[in-house]
Amino acid sequence: MLEVRSLSKHFGGIQAVDKCSFVAERGKITALIGPNGAGKTTAFNCISRTMAPSAGEIRLDGRRIDTLRPYQVTAAGLSRTFQISRNLADMTVLENVICQSKIHGWRDLFRPAMSAEEIDKAFGILEFLGITRIANEDGSNLSYGQKKLMDLAALLMSDPKIILLDEPAGGVNPTLLEEIIGHIRKLNEQGLTVLIVEHNMDLIMRLSHRVVVMAHGRVIADGTPDEVRENPDVLDAYLGGALEEAA
Repeated sequence: MLEVRSLSKHFGGIQAVDKCSFVAERGKITALIGPNGAGKTTAFNCISRTMAPSAGEIRLDGRRIDTLRPYQVTAAGLSRTFQISRNLADMTVLENVICQSKIHGWRDLFRPAMSAEEIDKAFGILEFLGITRIANEDGSNLSYGQKKLMDLAALLMSDPKIILLDEPAGGVNPTLLEEIIGHIRKLNEQGLTVLIVEHNMDLIMRLSHRVVVMAHGRVIADGTPDEVRENPDVLDAYLGGALEEAA
């Protein structure tokens, strides 16, 4: 579904992503992992067009999206979350979710701010995630974990074909982590394609069908969780040669 071809991004003389290529297969969960500074989030930013790539191509269902604006990428069927929640603190959870509804053109100017159809759809998503009780809470009153769930709800409101999750487990307690894993698995079982950046290796190995590993801006491994787990290049990237020195 998603093809990244020779993606590069530099900031002056710093090459954050260097000719990075990988795919996210339709209906699968693909993980993008790597040590800090590997270029994972920069790649995410380029794919979602919150950042312009320096070179390369990104295709969604065969269509190039690397020249589109962020809202056009969302309209094409790709939505993402961020490491730090970007909710609108002065709006309720329900309003934050409905903000992500698909735009249907100038006719929307004559519709209510929140139509009955949108409210029903939003409540259905909140119910799926088990957070209807906080529908009328202001975004500023939420816990860190609740904000993560609200971000996921807002993501689903746009009817995406593929979702990009940037560290969905970061900073959440073990109980909520299990809930998030369950939600991602159910969404995938319903046919949603998932690309995920995460440092929690337990989550990655339990959820992913395929794992892409980055280091120094480049892809150094691509395979099943078991294949990646045993790859010496991956071990070296994470441990910096410590295993060889110990041996």
